[in-house]
Amino acid sequence: MNSTQEQRERPPGTRERLVRSTQELLWERGYVGTSPKAILERAEVGQGSMYHHFAGKSDLALAAIRRTAEGMREAAEQCLSGPGTAYDRVAAYLQRERRVLRGCPIGRMTQDRDVVQDPELRRPVDEMFRWLQGRITEVLAEGQRRGELAAGPDPAATAATVAAVVQGGYVLARAADDTAPFDAAVQGLLTLLAAQATPGTTTAHDR
Repeated sequence: MNSTQEQRERPPGTRERLVRSTQELLWERGYVGTSPKAILERAEVGQGSMYHHFAGKSDLALAAIRRTAEGMREAAEQCLSGPGTAYDRVAAYLQRERRVLRGCPIGRMTQDRDVVQDPELRRPVDEMFRWLQGRITEVLAEGQRRGELAAGPDPAATAATVAAVVQGGYVLARAADDTAPFDAAVQGLLTLLAAQATPGTTTAHDR
């Protein structure tokens, strides 16, 4: 077995278990509902381990939120930098696999007053949404330059709509305890985006 395989198979250390457990708990319960005791129990580490690696709950939560935001950014970028037209790439992002009924792990943080009012905790949330809208804007603008999309619609406004539909879809799905509202919102948006495709441009919506 080489060193790379050993690293992959080595169980995560205490710090990593704390971060992963906090990511899950924040997604499930939010910041207020995530207690240090719950984190330690989920991570299966002893009392005091948190304070060995982190200054406290806020410091650990910040590391977890950053990790979650990075993961979401990587997943989105994989879709948005993929093959196909601008429509295809945005469609890939909208239709990627999600645990819809659990909601958005980063959007979940905007519902926590303690997160919203803390500049440090809010920063990775703000940065993630700003990056996402900016990246979608780039893809749509590129589609217009390439003649794949009609030149009229404002890419930035359309990108904001994409982000809003996804976040709103999560809320509607959780309220109904059914993924159907999310799916319907995405399909409606895809129909509107397909209408911007220039004549002769093939999109996944047409296939």
